[in-house]
Amino acid sequence: MKSLEQYTKELRTLVSAPDFRQESGTGFPKLTIITPSYNQADFLERTILSVLNQNYPNLEYIIIDGGSTDHSVEIIKKYEKHLTYWVSEKDRGQVHAINKALALATGDYISFQNSDDVYFPGTFLRFGEAARQTPADILFGDLFMISTDDEVTEILKTTSYSFTCQVLEGMQIHNQSLFFKRELVTKYGPFDESYHFAFDYEFITRYTSDGTATTKKIDGLGGALRVHADAKSSNIAPLGKKEHAKIKGLYISAVGNPSLNKLRYLWCRFRKVAYFIFKFDFKYISFRLSR
Repeated sequence: MKSLEQYTKELRTLVSAPDFRQESGTGFPKLTIITPSYNQADFLERTILSVLNQNYPNLEYIIIDGGSTDHSVEIIKKYEKHLTYWVSEKDRGQVHAINKALALATGDYISFQNSDDVYFPGTFLRFGEAARQTPADILFGDLFMISTDDEVTEILKTTSYSFTCQVLEGMQIHNQSLFFKRELVTKYGPFDESYHFAFDYEFITRYTSDGTATTKKIDGLGGALRVHADAKSSNIAPLGKKEHAKIKGLYISAVGNPSLNKLRYLWCRFRKVAYFIFKFDFKYISFRLSR
């Protein structure tokens, strides 16, 4: 496992300047990347570079800006010849912006990255190759936390997906490291705009609730969540807790007998530790237990 300093160096190289190359490769699934954007000009260019510098051979990139009043549009125009589509117009917020892009998406798999978050180097090729070999409906990986100047401060590893644990324990898959098949949107519908914080928790829970959608954990980092004062996660945490509780209430009956849920929750906690024991990742277990 690399050090946080090594990860930081790799990330800063990726997002520091354009390095676009025409990569060859056939048979890779088409990836649609969506970036909803609004007044995040301080970080937006690094988000864009984390997508375009992947040099993935079969990419569709859509940016939906909500009518930013900073210099976001200037940044988008700088890269517009590399974008499939972009627009800057007033909308109803982040979820509406993503849904607008979902209606335009033509990729086999879709991912969305907020305009202050980034992907990790090599993510698209790794996930694209995984999709060729194991075409699950939902592919996901680990993520890391970064600061305003792209310093990697923490790694958050995920386990294989469990719907029971998604409901009882909370978010099992994070959008920063998530790719899902476009046909899931056709089958289950777009994202629910009534949620402002937990919409990703809602759609993942909804898409997996009937047990037919397949999931696959891809080893390694996929993306990064940037921690800063203006981030949504920093400002509406109480609302997020309310929304999570509402979603849990909607799906808790699908888990089974309520009297057993405390045992199921403990099983989810044990399952997570056991997963990393099986991986011989004792360093990460120690780190999480100390939090």
